[in-house]
Formats: sequence, structure tokens, C-alpha cells
Amino acid sequence: MTANEIREKYIQFFEERGHKRIPSASLVPENDPTTLFTGSGMQPMLPYLLGEKHPQGTRIADSQKSFRAEDIDEVGDSRHTTFFEMLGNWSFGDYWKEEQLNWIYEFLTKEVGLSPEKLYVTVFAGDENFNLPKDEETPEIWKKIGIPQDRIFEYRSERNWWSRAGIPENMPVGEPGGPDSEIFYEFTSVRHDPKFGAKCHPNCECGRFFEIGNSVFMEYRKTSDTSFEKLEQQNVDFGGGLERIAAASIDSPDVFKIDALYNVITLLEKEFGKKYEDNLEKFRIITDHFRGAVFMLADGVLPSNKERGYILRRLIRRAVFQAFHEASKADWINKVVEEVVDYYHEAFPALSKKRKTIVSEIENETGKFFSTLEKGFKIFDKRVEKQVSGRDLFDLFTTYGFPLELAVEYAKQEGLQTPESSFTEFEKLMEAHSALSRTESEGKFKGGLADHSEKVVRLHTATHLLQAALRKVLGGRVFQKGSNITHDRTRFDFTHPDKMTDEQKTEVEKLVNEWIKRDLPVKKEFMTPKEAKALGAIGLFDEKYGEEVSVYTVYEPKTDEVISREFCGGPHVGRTGEIAGRFKIAKEQSVSSGVRRIKGVLEGGG
Repeated sequence: MTANEIREKYIQFFEERGHKRIPSASLVPENDPTTLFTGSGMQPMLPYLLGEKHPQGTRIADSQKSFRAEDIDEVGDSRHTTFFEMLGNWSFGDYWKEEQLNWIYEFLTKEVGLSPEKLYVTVFAGDENFNLPKDEETPEIWKKIGIPQDRIFEYRSERNWWSRAGIPENMPVGEPGGPDSEIFYEFTSVRHDPKFGAKCHPNCECGRFFEIGNSVFMEYRKTSDTSFEKLEQQNVDFGGGLERIAAASIDSPDVFKIDALYNVITLLEKEFGKKYEDNLEKFRIITDHFRGAVFMLADGVLPSNKERGYILRRLIRRAVFQAFHEASKADWINKVVEEVVDYYHEAFPALSKKRKTIVSEIENETGKFFSTLEKGFKIFDKRVEKQVSGRDLFDLFTTYGFPLELAVEYAKQEGLQTPESSFTEFEKLMEAHSALSRTESEGKFKGGLADHSEKVVRLHTATHLLQAALRKVLGGRVFQKGSNITHDRTRFDFTHPDKMTDEQKTEVEKLVNEWIKRDLPVKKEFMTPKEAKALGAIGLFDEKYGEEVSVYTVYEPKTDEVISREFCGGPHVGRTGEIAGRFKIAKEQSVSSGVRRIKGVLEGGG
């Protein structure tokens, strides 16, 4: 079964069971300061897991684009990819374990056609350190469904607990989490490798088992370093790796054998005149990295030396490096890009719309890198005679972007020596460089919201009112350039050429506080970006919006007067009266030419 077929079958299956289909959120998360990319299906759903009402109801289904930069160096084996799709179905205080486990088992066995005898499950064994009880209910449900006791395994928090931050110890106060039940598919063709343990089991790393789905029962919120409380609603958060389910459907332990990836591999075989089986790591890296790059570019990320742009640049260059000696021309790269766009364009129309941009950006980046490689070879010839030092490797990498792997390979070809001490020196130099980079870019996660606590949510809505007031007092040329909201204050950057007068600041405060006092409704709607713009909605990062966006509107119901209407991922209070405090501008200053910054606080209101 193809990946496209599985995605559509999955969403239709849950639509038939009362779920609303929603589009994937962008790979670039909104109002989530904890990560550069959307790395799981639950990230965009956090407000609704905490109790905010989703405009589509209590049952949702989607396929979320996801990217995990931490897996870049793992790509090359049979199971890791940086970009992947996470099939998701959600219950926000609606159905619970019985329905969820029966439905997902039915989908996998009846719709996808997986053999029931090859399915294993895991359940939560409890965690005494946080007084989190063992899940007694889930294994009984699995046994009723037909999973025998010997295929049900218990694990503690390290394996069967899920939150954005991982295990309970790592969760910040206020973060939701819960026990989960994972589903594994057994590839009987893979023999257990004893180096991973005497006995094989679902969480063994030998490759015999593939996790293909995870039902998270999100029912807790962390309240202190050592304690949890029950959420007001019980939530189901299912995540199923589309690529892994597709691999199970063809009984292949190699995820790159699924059609969505093997189409590119077949193209590479033709272009390079070599077989996949003889070039596994090389072909897998090229295939995965270019697919990830295509989706990043479609969501507005551009190659650069910082943050998301650096990850994109690294993907492209790492993929090109793999084929540096394989093809004298770079036209194969365009063919790979076109293959990815053609395969996914129906499910993700933005790929077609941005095809020209994607192709041109990758062409430009690969052209720069080929030039870099040529310069690197010349530098080698000039400064390295017999032995390559750690400083040589470091300078080539940081100044010219010359990959360490390629430097070592070229040293070998030229008969040069690279002693172990050179690698040690290189690592020390890179550690110092990385520490400096982290210090310099410490602010990269400081945009957006500190968390989704009550105080932060109140200030977030107040910030929308602030922008509306600024535009009313200073004029329509005011637009947000960035914001950062913590428990104590909001920091709002906006376009304006002059220092604000005391009178202007007083008028802005007066408007914001008037709107708070009027207890106006805050309405959330989903619509296309075109529809939102037609209604006058404003927002940041226009290029990364998908096919559907969420728009928050503050309005006067008696007259339909719109106070504020913005593109935003939330969360917000339901009515302005819930802001429950007096807004005050604590500071107003210049940030850069034409950009001002306001620090605002809420006085009173708890």
C-alpha cells in the first residue's frame, strides 16, 4: 500500500467515526519557544489538550508534517528519517481508551492489512517517584481485542510516558503529559542480534521491531518538581508514523523501500548507474535530506548560517556531498526535487505553488556549495603538505563550509596523514566554537510564549489588544516585528520611526484597558489565508502559513465592531475580561532603525 493511500485511508477512517479533518500545521511552529521545528503531532494541539475549545469540535484527525533535526546524524540506517508525517487522531475530553485502542487496531489490521500475529503492544508500568499509578486498564482492553498476554509488555516512564519534554523529571511545571500504549510491528525476517541483549523485545534496538503507533492518554499536568494533578479533561493523542506504517504494510524493515522514498532511490540508481543495495547509506541520506529540504522551503525556511536556515543548509550540503564523486553534473538534483514535489503535491498543494522557489533556492545553494568544495581543495593544496592538523580541519569547516568527512577523504586520496590528535584538536575547537555560537544566539528560542500558563495566556491576548491600540493611535503603518511573553511581562516589537510621546502611551494604555473592561468576546476561526486577508487580518511570517490558518478576533457583539483580528496559533482567553488586570506600558525604546519596543505589564488581577 502506498503512503498516499494510507494517509487518505486513515483520515477517512476517523472521519467516519466523527472526526473533523484538519490540515497540517507548518514545520515552523508558532508561539512555541521550545523548538525550531514542529517535531510531533501534538505541538499544534497543546492549547486544546489543556482545555481550550477547538473550533472543529472534540474529535480531530490529521497528518502532521514533522522534522527532527536531532536525527540528522542518524540518517543512513534503515529506519531513521529527519522529515516524516505523523498521522494523528485526537479526543479532547471525548472518547477514551476503549474506543481508541479498538479503532486503531481495526485500522491497522483491517484497513492497512497488517497481520495481527505481528503486532505487539506496550503499556505503562507506573512511576513511584511521582506517584503515577500503573495503567491496569489498557492491558485488559488489549486482551479483549485479541492481543495475548505474551505480546503485552510493561515499561516505566522511560518508555511509556509521553510529553513534549519527555520523562516526568524533564517536564516543566504546567506541562501536560500521560501514560501511553505503543504498537510495534515484528519483522520476522530480521534475526535478533545478541549484542542488544540476550532476549528480543519490542523496545530492542536490533531492528526486529518497529514502533508504528502510540496512543497517549493525556490526563496529567505537572504541578511541582515532584507532583502531578489530573487535567480537567481526559485526552487521547494518537501518533502513528506514516512512513513506518507504510513499511509494515509491505513487510519491509527498510523504511526507504516505501514508494514515497524508493521513487527517489530508483531515480538515483538511474542517474548514478549504481545499485541501492551497494550504496545504502549514501542513497538514504540524499533521499531523506532533499525531501526534508523541499518541505522546509515550502514552509518559508531559507538557507542561512543561523537557526532553521542553518539546518536547511546542512541538509542540502550533506546530501550533495554524498554524491560529489558520483555525477559530474548537478542536473540530477533538480530531478530529485521535482520527484519529491510531484509525489506529495496533492496532499500538500503548497509544494506545487512554491515549486519554482524550491527549485531555484536549492539550485542556488548547491551552486554555492560546489564552489565551496573547489575552494576547499585549493586551500588544501596550499596549506597542507604532509599532515592535516585539527586547525586545518576546523578552518576549512568554519570558513569554507568544507565537511569533515570530505576533508578526511581528500586527505587520503592525496596521500596525506590525519593523525588521531588532529581529530581531538578539531573536536576541542568545535566545542569552543559551538559554545560561543550558543551564547551569541541565546535569543533564538526567546520569541513567542514562555509557556501556556494562565498568566502568559492573559498577557498574550493583551498583546493583541496592544497592537490594535498602537495602530489606532499611531496609524496603520504599525506592524508587529516580534514578541516575547513571560509570566511577568510582554515584550512587543513594532514598526514606527519615532519615539512615542507620553500622550500617545497614555492613549494606548487607555484603549487597551477599556477593551479589557468591556469583557469583549475572543473568537477563533479557521479559514484560508486569502479569506483572512480579505477580512483584514494581520500577522507575522506570512510565507509560512499553510492552506488553512487560525484567526483570533476581538469584537463588540452589539455592533460587530472589530477591535483586533490577527493570524495566530493561540492560545488566548475566551473574553477580554479574563485578562483581569490593568495594562501598563512599563518601557518604550528603540530596537533598531524604524523598530520600537514596548515592555508591558498587567497590574493586579492575580
